Amino acid sequence: MLDRLLELSNNIGVDTLLLLPVLIALEAILSADNAIALAAIAQGLESEKLQRNALNLGLVVAFLLRVGLILTAKWVLQYWQFEVMGAAYLLWLVYQHFMTDSTDAESSHHGPRFTTVWQAIPTIALTDLAFSLDSVTTAIALSRDIFVVLLGGMIGIITLRFMAGLFIRWLDEYEHLEDAGFATVAFVGVRLLLRVVNPDWVPPEWIMISFIAVLFTWGFSKRIEVTTADGAAASLPEGEAERGAHDIDNAEKDAEEASQSDVEFVEQP
Repeated sequence: MLDRLLELSNNIGVDTLLLLPVLIALEAILSADNAIALAAIAQGLESEKLQRNALNLGLVVAFLLRVGLILTAKWVLQYWQFEVMGAAYLLWLVYQHFMTDSTDAESSHHGPRFTTVWQAIPTIALTDLAFSLDSVTTAIALSRDIFVVLLGGMIGIITLRFMAGLFIRWLDEYEHLEDAGFATVAFVGVRLLLRVVNPDWVPPEWIMISFIAVLFTWGFSKRIEVTTADGAAASLPEGEAERGAHDIDNAEKDAEEASQSDVEFVEQP
């Protein structure tokens, strides 16, 4: 599909800058799984401020790595070992998500934990680089103009930052969303491996987009239920799930402290 678009643009003499919206749209659609992976990695930090800082700095480093990949794409793509390493890294992230238990009883986070922003930055940057091995090839196929590809990559990084920020919030609100995201990460990893084994086996982009759409429909299909004070289960409105659980915990602590105070008062002579 994308190859036909490129052929059509060459035949009718369309300016390559007209392909920029296509590159941006393609980057946004195909980066949904990337955004979920980065959001899940950032959740390994305790506070929202640290998570934001890790995404901001990590994606700056990721953009620099993307620029290097784009400038050396013809050389990099000659060596299948790079794609195998990228696929292995992505599939390792998937294995880590589905096969390891949460380290925190109060959180469903399956990824690595970080104590500082600087520990998370390399993981974020390398994860985006692994995804870029798949998306940069598509961008190069669309346009031979390096400036257009670089500009599309820069806007793609900005789009990815906002998407990852949204997914950090949504991962706490939708039960299946993280699983759906990592299922698409596995699909990208398998695509990279198929490209090494036999490029003819790589499914076309429309199949990948359809697959992502189906998985994300499932991912957003069920909100996380929070038990209310009367024991009933309720799905809180968007943005309220985490606050609701926090309020319940605070209420239980207050009740326990009040009970202990009453006991101490009664025991006094």
